[in-house]
Amino acid sequence: MIVFSNCKINLGLHIINKREDGFHNLETVFYPIPLNDTLELIENESHAINYVNFQSFGLKIAGNLDNNLIVKGYRLLAKDFNLKAIDFYLMKNIPMGAGLGGGSSNAAFALKLLNTYLKLNLNNKQLEYYAAILGSDCAFFIENRPSYAIGRGEILEPIDIDLNGYFFILVKPNIHVSTADAFANVYKRGLGNVGLKELIKNPILKWKGLIENDFEKSVFKHHPSIGLVKDKLYNNGAIYASMSGSGASVFGLFKSEVYLKNKFENDFYYSCKL
Repeated sequence: MIVFSNCKINLGLHIINKREDGFHNLETVFYPIPLNDTLELIENESHAINYVNFQSFGLKIAGNLDNNLIVKGYRLLAKDFNLKAIDFYLMKNIPMGAGLGGGSSNAAFALKLLNTYLKLNLNNKQLEYYAAILGSDCAFFIENRPSYAIGRGEILEPIDIDLNGYFFILVKPNIHVSTADAFANVYKRGLGNVGLKELIKNPILKWKGLIENDFEKSVFKHHPSIGLVKDKLYNNGAIYASMSGSGASVFGLFKSEVYLKNKFENDFYYSCKL
């Protein structure tokens, strides 16, 4: 079985406060984007139950096998079910360290693949439970629809936002932003400043200067070139531009199609009509 695991962007991201468990409470709006990895599941008949093998192609994935979220997802389900041996093959197209949730998407789609192929009969709420254990934004990719998220990003509520018809450009400079460093230096709004759910209801033409990603100030300070990408998107006609997650990718929404690839020759570049 083959699925195409897409990425997401954050339409605004507010950091509220630090929790006792070391994580942070936040609010954000996740929006799915049709930039995909390709994930294939094949039953491995030469091994017994609860065995998983993983291979990746395309963009190189850092870390060892045991740290891969697809493998972790299989082993998480194997604690509760006797799973047939599985080989996973991933063609990696979504850049890593980009704030796009590519790894989280792979994990969530792997859970859905296993549920379908092995007939585990888990509903989406149960799949979201397992996904949330794997990572803060993994649960989003189970339903995979525009969602307002709070908590660590795992508490989800569908939200009525439609970007269909807008032209979308995504740029990721060749920079790694440490998530830990981004959180360490970010301004925390406090519980009295939770309002993204209402702000996002404004017309898209008003989002500039209204919808914010709280990571931008600290990340742009340490990596000015990421901020320059946002400036360049605005200077070339974007009606709204923002960093996604804790970076390093930046996206822009345009009323009509534009070609900017030549302005970002050394960066990862993706564009589409939503």
